[in-house]
Amino acid sequence: MELNNEDPGKPTPRTVLGRRLQRLRTEGELSQRGLAERVKYPHTYLSRVERGEQLPSEGLAEALDAYFGTLGLFAELLELAQDSTIPDYGRKLVEGEGKAARIQAFGSSLVPGLLQTEDYARALFRASLPGVSVEEIEERVATRMRRKRVFERPDRPLYWGIMDEAAVKRPVGGASCMVGQIGHILKSAEASHISVQVLPFTEGAHSMMGGSLTLLTLQNGATIGYAESFISGEAAETPRRILRLSQSFDLARSKALPEDKSLDLLRSYLKGYEDGDDS
Repeated sequence: MELNNEDPGKPTPRTVLGRRLQRLRTEGELSQRGLAERVKYPHTYLSRVERGEQLPSEGLAEALDAYFGTLGLFAELLELAQDSTIPDYGRKLVEGEGKAARIQAFGSSLVPGLLQTEDYARALFRASLPGVSVEEIEERVATRMRRKRVFERPDRPLYWGIMDEAAVKRPVGGASCMVGQIGHILKSAEASHISVQVLPFTEGAHSMMGGSLTLLTLQNGATIGYAESFISGEAAETPRRILRLSQSFDLARSKALPEDKSLDLLRSYLKGYEDGDDS
């Protein structure tokens, strides 16, 4: 979902961030090595950030704000730069997650985004984006992980995640990665606001094969839907479209195992991956 192309001739949050860093550094009469010594990050890393070749990590953005006294400027520019890599429909999803009272998500072949670990997301991006640099992969991983902040809100949303058994059967990133991923799902499901179910292979065909769906219920009761396929996605807000998507979700949910049996199935997969851990 974090795929988008920026206009190379137009200033972007990424290039603005790099230019602002260069300006503050030169105004402070610091070389890149000098700044690197003060913020404790490699000067080569700072150089790539200044040139707009790589986004800073959250840690580096915070270190730069602390050193220059910029009151969160670099952290804000980092978020804007991360958001700019997301297509329009995906940006609406991320914004909606931040305001939702309830999030319902279904994944037909992948673990839903808000339940993914860094290693799992990294393995997905590496497989789906051949030829993309390591730095770009890490930026996309960071963007996906940032979405989890919705669970840190004082009014954190209720979350209902359903996934096809294929999502845990396929060893994305290898056995070691799946041990961490399934363990994370089981740990997440211990929280009172998170429910997880698995739709087993034994149920055969279902209404959500070949795609993923997120339904966001806002504080005022309105629902927004986001359906995603292999290379595209769309937001839906009209009553007729929401009714159709909600029906598809409900049909898939009706075939899913109850939560306790879903967790038992996840534990069985976890044990299988642990026995074959390739770490």
